[in-house]
Amino acid sequence: MKRIVVIGSSNTDMIIQVPHLPGPGETVLGGQFTTTAGGKGANQAVAAARAGGQVTFIGAVGDDVFGRESFKRLAEDGIDTGLCIVDPLTPSGVAQIFVADDGENAIAVAPGANACLEPGHIDRIGSLFGPDTVVLLQLETPIDTVVHAARLAHDSGATVILNPAPAADLPDEIFSCLHYLTPNLTEVELLTGIAVSDDSSAAAATDALHRRGMRTVLLTRTADGVFYSRQPLGQPVQKQSWPAFRVNAVDTTAAGDVFNGCFAVAIAEGRALEEAIRFAQAGAALCVQTLGAQASAPGRMQVEEFMGSP
Repeated sequence: MKRIVVIGSSNTDMIIQVPHLPGPGETVLGGQFTTTAGGKGANQAVAAARAGGQVTFIGAVGDDVFGRESFKRLAEDGIDTGLCIVDPLTPSGVAQIFVADDGENAIAVAPGANACLEPGHIDRIGSLFGPDTVVLLQLETPIDTVVHAARLAHDSGATVILNPAPAADLPDEIFSCLHYLTPNLTEVELLTGIAVSDDSSAAAATDALHRRGMRTVLLTRTADGVFYSRQPLGQPVQKQSWPAFRVNAVDTTAAGDVFNGCFAVAIAEGRALEEAIRFAQAGAALCVQTLGAQASAPGRMQVEEFMGSP
């Protein structure tokens, strides 16, 4: 198996369960309050490790109780954090999450030390990258750092996956450095200006990304599954849709993170693309049935048993 290097954020999630998501100016009387480890980068690292990956996490935290607890929990999942930054002057990142009774969520993030991860730090850990690594990126750290990491990893021969979350526009230069782009509906609309509601609009949106230089796109559409589009050089565009597993969602907070972590593991193992997507979908389906971010990432045996169930 190739080693998985996850570069991204580490946060502490403060979760409030509410009957419905509050609107502007609305106060909602909530229920249970939970504090748990989160951050898209750390979530994806945990998901990959539990799914069977050999994982190194690169991120930045403050010299505080939140940062120390984050590293402790990552270590419990066998994740190498030895090359992370601990900034004594900046607090660790935190996220406030509202989870509604129907499983939907709303999230606000204070990045804290995550904003301290700079391109220079990526240069110092560049020896990690190579043909034997899969590099997984998100957008909760500075965009210049993400672009630099993608370029350095690509040039070293690594397989590079970008989950463009939270939604943000991207410079065209990054697309030629990526092997896989994994946006959700919100993210693909921001990147392309196209609202996706069916396979036809999904095809239009992924075609727009191909025109920007992206070769392979996995568009995650929650209950509608995954829409895949690839444009090999000099060949017709290949498109396919995979339906989602049907489950009762309790909390969708980390579904995308678990999908990406499991997908990275499947790619690191050399699985065929269709099998990799189904493995990632199974992980996400299990995730949404449990409250919390890292707490909801399933183990490898759970994923395999779920895939094999009728």
